[in-house]
Amino acid sequence: MGAAVPLGCAAIALGPAAALVLLTVAAEPLLVIVLVAGAFVWLLSLLAASLLWAVSVRLSGREDAALLLLGAAAAVLLQELCRFACFKMLKKADEGLATLSKDGRSPISLRQMAYVSGLSFGIISGVFSITNTLADSAGPGTVGIHGDSPYYFITSAFLTMALVLLHTFWGIIFFDACERRRAGGLGLVVGSHLLTSGLTFLNPWYEASLGPIFILTLCTGLWAFSTAGGSFRNVLKCLSCK
Repeated sequence: MGAAVPLGCAAIALGPAAALVLLTVAAEPLLVIVLVAGAFVWLLSLLAASLLWAVSVRLSGREDAALLLLGAAAAVLLQELCRFACFKMLKKADEGLATLSKDGRSPISLRQMAYVSGLSFGIISGVFSITNTLADSAGPGTVGIHGDSPYYFITSAFLTMALVLLHTFWGIIFFDACERRRAGGLGLVVGSHLLTSGLTFLNPWYEASLGPIFILTLCTGLWAFSTAGGSFRNVLKCLSCK
């Protein structure tokens, strides 16, 4: 199918994340370190989920839909557990940076760490979820020739983009809930993550999965924007270059 499909899908899936990294992270060395650290922590959750899946399959001797659903839920919970570990680690790092600073303040805020940590979770999870799809989209073959959906690749790209953005928003909300000790916020983050993962099991009925996931992404983005201290007035100031 040539290079158009994999390049286009890669741009859709990872383009917004790449733009965010270049515009908001790349110029700050400390934020780059947080980005790499967050990606490493997510990889630890993937390793733990993989080991759990291998043990479960070996003990049960089956790989049916029920076990797959439980495995997906366990993977989500492990990711959120690692996100909490990342919060604790970055909280300690923030206190250490404040101690070393001359004015007693950290050069980067915990909110910046939350944003970059969420972005790193989203990027690395998006890369792992879309890599094999991009490799298959390079061909040879024609999608849908045997009656399957011809929109598989483009839908996978949009789902990956939504997942990257959701992880970014979840990171902001999760860190704020941990800092303020709000169990409700933590529960909503974990619940929305489980819901998003569960909706993907509706594929290839893409209308039932892609639509709700993008609605959830929009609502979560507005929630994260409010949590980070954003307001409609600030948006107007930004648009008017003030």
